[in-house]
Amino acid sequence: MRVAAVDLGATSGRVMAGSVGPGHLAVEEVHRFPNGGVRAGTTLYWDILGLHRETLAGIQSAHRGAALDGAGIDSWAVDYGLLDATGALLGNPVHHRDSRTAGVPELVHGRVPPRELYEVTGLQELPFNTLYQLVSEKDRLAAAERMLLIPDLLGYWLTGRAGAERTNASTTQLYDVRARTWATGLAERAGIPPRLLPGLRDPGAVIGTLIPELAAELALPELPVVAVGSHDTASAVVAVPAEPGTGFAYISSGTWSLVGLELDEPELSDAAFAANFTNEGGVDGKIRFLRNVMGLWVLSETLRVWAARGRPVDLATVLGEAAAVPPLATVVDIDAPEFLAPGDMPARIEAACVATGQRPPTSPAETVRCIVDSLALAYRRTVRQAAEITGRPVDVVHVVGGGARNELLCRLTADACGVPVLAGPVEAAALGNVLVQGRALGVDLPDLAAMRALVRETQPPRRYAPSGREPAWAAAEARLGEGRRPRSARGFGREPTRSK
Repeated sequence: MRVAAVDLGATSGRVMAGSVGPGHLAVEEVHRFPNGGVRAGTTLYWDILGLHRETLAGIQSAHRGAALDGAGIDSWAVDYGLLDATGALLGNPVHHRDSRTAGVPELVHGRVPPRELYEVTGLQELPFNTLYQLVSEKDRLAAAERMLLIPDLLGYWLTGRAGAERTNASTTQLYDVRARTWATGLAERAGIPPRLLPGLRDPGAVIGTLIPELAAELALPELPVVAVGSHDTASAVVAVPAEPGTGFAYISSGTWSLVGLELDEPELSDAAFAANFTNEGGVDGKIRFLRNVMGLWVLSETLRVWAARGRPVDLATVLGEAAAVPPLATVVDIDAPEFLAPGDMPARIEAACVATGQRPPTSPAETVRCIVDSLALAYRRTVRQAAEITGRPVDVVHVVGGGARNELLCRLTADACGVPVLAGPVEAAALGNVLVQGRALGVDLPDLAAMRALVRETQPPRRYAPSGREPAWAAAEARLGEGRRPRSARGFGREPTRSK
């Protein structure tokens, strides 16, 4: 079985040609392209037409290698496009890092209290959740007939069929996590017309085939387009090569880090609410009980700022230099509000160190070591909280995604969490995409256990053992503890408000 896996990240996108069958699973990158926010006036947008163009180019490239049997799309969560009654797009989707939701969570909480929101949706409070984005543009909602999340919008343009795949729908804060349907009553109370919420699909459903005119224009067959776990983390978790019976946590490590456990039912306790954990849908009805940690965004933005100042730094070189820096010399709360928006990360790290009485980093290597130590510390905190809240001990942490390449981060994560780290596969989201497509199109992969067994067989992970430096990590956590500020809306806080 050969399929095209379209995997869209917040900073880049790629199309992978994937093949799957008995004892075989592989992906090959056939098309890669940059992605990111485009500022127009005071608003930060996504270039959605550019993403559509690159998606088509990638599917064409995959088909040129050998005939395809299907295609599927996964992407980041929460962002969307609005369609009018004719199916036309009402403007470019706005980037979740735009500041338009400043103050909106507090407005919504006046209509639906936070604990009630959590009881229904099980979702982590983040200022850019789809709920808050929609409320922030209430004036445009009157002209809108339907909301489509990014992968659903691109799938609609491929097939002409609108809908919402459940794993991504569950990230909107408009989805009832227990009933597995839209929370229309909650939407109405928040001021969102329920008509905007499209019909729901399970991962593995065939959305439709390529529109005939589009297939003819691109010299493609009328391929089936499959609804995979369209939230990229849902696809990545499918490809976590966990052994049956292990108490595993996962870190889907990329621009964001999604850190958590896989559950059979949502965890909606007071402890989960207070710790701001999310309950997102997974493939085969699983729950991804996790929390967003800021992730490699802070590192990539730091490198961008240095390059813009004419002092570019090679990532591999600076990571090697950072490995020689004394550990835990400076740490910051990597989830603090000031690290969310684009901007001068080195200056923000310096300010955070000064505010907590630490000597700021004085070189690129020290800055990078501070970022990586701080990420590992956030992983430690999140894994331990998840285990405590659910009563499920963790004996191994799987790191998948781009962060699995970062040997320093993986080694420090094992140290910080005090359990082995198994790193890989790097291409977890694409592999999960391919596995779900393969099953939908006839490959014998009856359940997640079978999919993960195939991943272990074909994509063996790299093991990092903890060094036993638990006291040092506990001391660093205590050093940060009192300085960690409460977060606005119990999430990452507001982005800085731009002057209009």
